Amino acid sequence: MTRAVIDDHLLRDLLAGDVSGGLAQVLVDHEPATTNLFLLRLCRSVVSATGGALTGSWSSSARRALGRQLAILPEDIEVVPVRTLAFRMAEVADQHRLSSLGAEAVAAAEYLAGPLCVWIGDDGPNIRSAMADLNGDYRTISR
Repeated sequence: MTRAVIDDHLLRDLLAGDVSGGLAQVLVDHEPATTNLFLLRLCRSVVSATGGALTGSWSSSARRALGRQLAILPEDIEVVPVRTLAFRMAEVADQHRLSSLGAEAVAAAEYLAGPLCVWIGDDGPNIRSAMADLNGDYRTISR
């Protein structure tokens, strides 16, 4: 079974057991994976939670529960090591004018030969364009 790279919003939903129909459909055919920077961004939101779309509206007990899961991320959620992706990330960032976060997501999806799935609120034209140029599978998932 191939892997699907999921962003921080979708990772949050998966770990919280709040999987939307769109994400559930992806997970029928793909094992979950994420990136180092998506994982970091979600961890930072759990720790600081000063508002924002990730966990800002969550109660402190819900954030703590999610934090416990993040600290012992399930083995079935792959995180491709940056050392494996770093050079390709630099190439993708240069060629497609992407941030490090976007370049890592694209490079991880390419490396895993799977779709890049993002919450519809994080749909970015540069990432979408980079995935199209690389003939990659880019999917937006709504809640």
